[in-house]
Amino acid sequence: MKKICAVLAIAAVSSLMAADGEAIYKAKCFSCHKENAKTSALNKSQIIAGWEASKIVASLQGYKAGQGGPMKAVMKPIASGLSDDDMKAVAETIAAFK
Repeated sequence: MKKICAVLAIAAVSSLMAADGEAIYKAKCFSCHKENAKTSALNKSQIIAGWEASKIVASLQGYKAGQGGPMKAVMKPIASGLSDDDMKAVAETIAAFK
């Protein structure tokens, strides 16, 4: 019984600590990419709404590593503040925007 309670407690804490893609998008992305990621950030980026999550994660990892296109100077500090779980969560949120 103690093992079951411990497993349930760990699962509950894990779900509370899971990255919230929508909250991350609103806090880190919305100001440039706007509602549902349908805006070219600073009129320089591609519109990212509907991109595959894997493409978004790869782009964020590139920016975190200091690589990328014309937006890398803007995106590096943003991407650097995201964990792998954060990147996956926000990528799944953006990929859902159609």
